[in-house]
Amino acid sequence: MRLRVVGWIERERERERESLEVEEQLLIKKERGRRKWRKPLTDREFCCNICYPLLQFSHHTPDSSLSPSICLAGDGAAYHRAAAFGDDIVVVAAYRTAICKSKRGGFKDTLPDDLLATVLKALIDRTNLNPAEVGDIVVGTVLAPGSLRGIECRMAALYAGFPDSVPVRTVNRQCSSGLQAVADVAAFIKAGYYDIGIAAGLESMTVDTMGTVQIVNPKVERFSQARDCLLPMGVTSENVAERFGVTREEQDQAAVVSHQRAAAAAASGKFKAEIIPVLTKIVDPATGEVKPVTISVDDGIRPNTNMKDLAKLKPAFKKNGTTTAGNASQVSDGAGAVLLMKRSLAMQKGLSILGVFRSFAAVGVDPGVMGIGPAVAIPAAVKSAGLELSDIDLFEINEAFASQFVYCCKKLDLDREKVNVNGGAMALGHPLGATGARCVATLLNEMKRRGKDCRFGVISMCIGSGMGAAAVLERGDCVDDLCNARAVGENNFLSKDVM
Repeated sequence: MRLRVVGWIERERERERESLEVEEQLLIKKERGRRKWRKPLTDREFCCNICYPLLQFSHHTPDSSLSPSICLAGDGAAYHRAAAFGDDIVVVAAYRTAICKSKRGGFKDTLPDDLLATVLKALIDRTNLNPAEVGDIVVGTVLAPGSLRGIECRMAALYAGFPDSVPVRTVNRQCSSGLQAVADVAAFIKAGYYDIGIAAGLESMTVDTMGTVQIVNPKVERFSQARDCLLPMGVTSENVAERFGVTREEQDQAAVVSHQRAAAAAASGKFKAEIIPVLTKIVDPATGEVKPVTISVDDGIRPNTNMKDLAKLKPAFKKNGTTTAGNASQVSDGAGAVLLMKRSLAMQKGLSILGVFRSFAAVGVDPGVMGIGPAVAIPAAVKSAGLELSDIDLFEINEAFASQFVYCCKKLDLDREKVNVNGGAMALGHPLGATGARCVATLLNEMKRRGKDCRFGVISMCIGSGMGAAAVLERGDCVDDLCNARAVGENNFLSKDVM
């Protein structure tokens, strides 16, 4: 029975492809350049039109040793199982620490591995997941030397209660490292290398400071774009403002809005769902006294930020420039972690779904104006998800600098009421490697609060040396009837949209 069904599915797919080829040739001959021919069936459409009706005729009961899912897919037939049941990669939990000011904030005396261990432990404690089931922990991090930070991350996993059988690695794509970690884990799960993975982000800009390239190849002088990779980020911000006409007033206004929204979100308790309190210490610089503290609030938010005060600040990177300490992201410390797995596995474990990972894109842009990266990466990720920009309900765009943030919003003609609704990096801070993971937690929790009126969200950021990254996520309870079903034996594998 199993072989006959699988063979029948393959024949149906082949007929579909042949039908499309004929239609395409007819349209080409008639020179209907503007008319779109029928697209191939999506997995959901294929499930609805072909697989699900077939399952309706199955005589096997849920308790049968040969269930319809096995009859359709076969043991280990991952491709057929994914095609039939849309086994998406889902986020079941996403947490972060508070984001604190570097060198003078709440984490000035906290070591990076302690920050990471806190959020890793929270994932296990709050989901009751057996840590031995995790296939890999991937940590986005930027400033520390790779080998040293890799060891620290391994130590953090052991502090958090993971057995030594769970591996750890780091990834560095500068400011998108945390988001890249999420994309990497999602891709590895999709490929079948493991079923459960953790993506994290970590940065202590107190411990690991921004540096410069110590030895520069003289060859860069012959390649202007290669030379521009070495530009200070603040200079690239000025380049964006000058080239695309972003005014000082526009930048300062963006900073005011960021602080106002972050302050409102904090005051209303919105961040409590995503922030894990960190038990740590603070050393009094005057007396040396060590005080135990619990840090659970972002300490970079300035509720009283206003245009008058920002206008008094001097340009930070260029005489007569427009980028200041007030309209740029804060240098910060923090960590975040995201737990991902297959939808079917989350369902079997009775775990609620916070979000679905839909697509990811990384792009390259002119290094001299690296901040424009999101304006290119966002359309690429949205297209990859099979969506239009108008389908996106919320955006989390990292505010590395107000100049590039304003430019990207204007370039994509985004409704500002959908962008960084709880503030951004100008208010919260930008711990480089952690920002991507922080954005996942912030975005998905806000989408959950908004409910049915908010289905798709985008996370994006610019990347030093001229790149951009973006990811599309879907609100988890769009398929909640499926993912949170307790009675797996009833074969309720198809999403509500399919059924």
